Amino acid sequence: MELIQIQTKKQAVAITGGGLSATGKMPCNSYSLSALQCPTGSKLAQIEGSVCYGCYALKGNYHYPSVKISHARKLDAIAQDNWVAGMVYLIQKEGNHHFRWHDSGDIQNMAHLLKIIDVAVALPMVKFWLPTKEYATVPAYQKSYGSFPANLTVRISAPMIDGKAPTGHGLPVSTVSSHGKATPAGAVACHAPSQGGQCLDCRACWDASVRNVNYVKH
Repeated sequence: MELIQIQTKKQAVAITGGGLSATGKMPCNSYSLSALQCPTGSKLAQIEGSVCYGCYALKGNYHYPSVKISHARKLDAIAQDNWVAGMVYLIQKEGNHHFRWHDSGDIQNMAHLLKIIDVAVALPMVKFWLPTKEYATVPAYQKSYGSFPANLTVRISAPMIDGKAPTGHGLPVSTVSSHGKATPAGAVACHAPSQGGQCLDCRACWDASVRNVNYVKH
């Protein structure tokens, strides 16, 4: 993989269609796309009881025209040849050792997933977390290419609140419980609700050895 030389942050932002997200909860930057463009999540959003029903990324600030324009630019930029180089520059510029893909949105297709993997390969010192509900794209990648890079934790998300953890992928997973429900057996509960909504020093989501992280529906 040969990357073009990016000279400035402004250039990288233009190439990727926008900058990185700075979320208050997480200890690192993220990258957002429109939740309306989630291939699977946009369908789950229509199903009551699913983890996407009433999605936070479909309301509030996400309705601002400026946010919609930014998401549209990012979606277009993914298909461009230099997107990987731009993302590598932006993530490296932040100097953080962790990164989350998609505080809103999800992988769009196999080509998008392959580019995310290229970014991970180019930045072996960064630990990436990719939560996804794209239940067809991930196994298609595994069948064609094998395992994911060691620094990329692909975590398969359960589709339904209080539903069973996804199986059959050989990858770490996440589940969502309604308020008052016990954490599923074998799962690690997300600590954010008891920590002011922040990860603080927890990195369970990025840790592939944590086989199931359970979140409380919010």
